[in-house]
Amino acid sequence: MTRATLPSLAKIKTIRNLNNMKFLATLTTSLLFTLLAQAKESEQKTKSLTDRLAGKGWKSLAEKDFAQVNCDPETFQFKKDGTIHCTGKPSGGLRSVKVYKNFEVTFEWRHLRHAGNAGVFLWCPRSVLDKLPRGRLPQGIEIQILDLGYETNHLKNKGKHSNWFTSHGDVFPVGVGRMKAFTPEITYKAEDGKEYKVGKPTSSRCFPTKRLSKGVGEWNHYYIEAKNAEVRLWVNGEEVSGGYECKPSEGHFVLESEGAPMDYRGMKLRELP
Repeated sequence: MTRATLPSLAKIKTIRNLNNMKFLATLTTSLLFTLLAQAKESEQKTKSLTDRLAGKGWKSLAEKDFAQVNCDPETFQFKKDGTIHCTGKPSGGLRSVKVYKNFEVTFEWRHLRHAGNAGVFLWCPRSVLDKLPRGRLPQGIEIQILDLGYETNHLKNKGKHSNWFTSHGDVFPVGVGRMKAFTPEITYKAEDGKEYKVGKPTSSRCFPTKRLSKGVGEWNHYYIEAKNAEVRLWVNGEEVSGGYECKPSEGHFVLESEGAPMDYRGMKLRELP
């Protein structure tokens, strides 16, 4: 009986090294293709948004396009340079003159105070706005405009990250509003590397897939598409949040005043089919 010849230890190590090199090469190639695909997708999304904003039919919103709801005449100030300044007092809203169903709106905003709070509302019913007491907030679908300091204060005061809001473009129903969130629950990674969860599977509040907002005094860009009872929000060039099966899905576009001074500029709206 002939004994089989066993490979030498050196040969075994060589084979293992070759296999490891093949595995690493395959992994590197796979990662490269993934990164290239992600870069291409991001470029396409940016181009798509740029094309939308460059299209025809956009209308700049000025003082004549809005009407008082329950604030003071000086709460929302329309400046000569096109900026809309909101004093934040009293809490309430300023509605569009027109009622909209399918539309898109774009603007820049900046908070002027640490931890400032504000927002814009979509599809607010006139019946609710006409009866809104002084100091009360609008109802419908809110696109949150919250300074980063709001989260910072929560972490400082509570010793933990918020589990129910962010400062990066939450979208949620208020009052008579109803909505199903695209992202009702999400896990973020803090600067120290620790992960924390925000929301829950049954939440009607949508939390952004990316945290892109800039801090107090800096301009941020919002693009909002409100169409067929669905809303989508882009923050600083990237889509991050939204929801579907919104109710109501027709109504006024409303600027919110909620205690903090802030500015808007370049506000434009385009009606959609």
